[in-house]
Amino acid sequence: MESMFICPHCRGTLYREEKRLLCHRGHSFDLAKAGYANLLVGKGGGVHGDNKEMIRARKDFLDGGYYLPLRDALVEVLKREAPESLLDAGCGECFYTEGMASALPSCRIAGVDISKDALAYGAKRMKARAETAVASVYDLPVAEEAFDALTLFFSPFAGEEFKRVLKKDGLFVMAIPGKRHLWELKSILYKEPYENKVADFALDGFSLLEERQVAFERTLEGKSLKDLFAMTPYFYRTPREGVERARAKERLTVGFEFHLLTYRKREE
Repeated sequence: MESMFICPHCRGTLYREEKRLLCHRGHSFDLAKAGYANLLVGKGGGVHGDNKEMIRARKDFLDGGYYLPLRDALVEVLKREAPESLLDAGCGECFYTEGMASALPSCRIAGVDISKDALAYGAKRMKARAETAVASVYDLPVAEEAFDALTLFFSPFAGEEFKRVLKKDGLFVMAIPGKRHLWELKSILYKEPYENKVADFALDGFSLLEERQVAFERTLEGKSLKDLFAMTPYFYRTPREGVERARAKERLTVGFEFHLLTYRKREE
């Protein structure tokens, strides 16, 4: 069976066998027990992406359904467009990928993430509903103009690669945090909390079709509150006294604010 991915060494077509991906030149990539292939080349050893603690906290938090309003908004956009093929760039634990696959049963879906630890959860979650691979969004192991749509949720923006792999008039959907995202948590962590800087929505090579604000509140207690803190960069950047205040907090109502941005690839 032909894979949605291509060989990262020779850029040839990959074929999916029971336990590996294989190209005609003999390059072979074993499938992990969870189901993903490691197509990350030239990065050396070590850990790439978020650490295991951060990934586990994010998985547990997302599985609690706290971000379902954001996922539902994404699904609404995609159902309207009905793409036949989709790449989830930076799919992580595949919480959003799962929602897209359920809403688009006839769509062929692939997901990539630089973290093997995240895909250990994500590939297992998706099973046969999506192909998943360890790869960098800056060097995607997919052919040119291979996808009708591409989604990006809180991963680095690699504009040239995204334009390369999207078909003519391809759809690009991205979510970014709003100015007051997690404001209540930041008010505990810092004596002088700061608003997030929101960049200009204009992107080279893409035409903005729609900007939708997705905002909601959730009251978090115990583990869910600790998971939220642990899955954010604040966990590693906050002064010790702020960390101690956050760990002592057992209940907090938090505001979540996102911009869901929908673009069309523009021919230049």
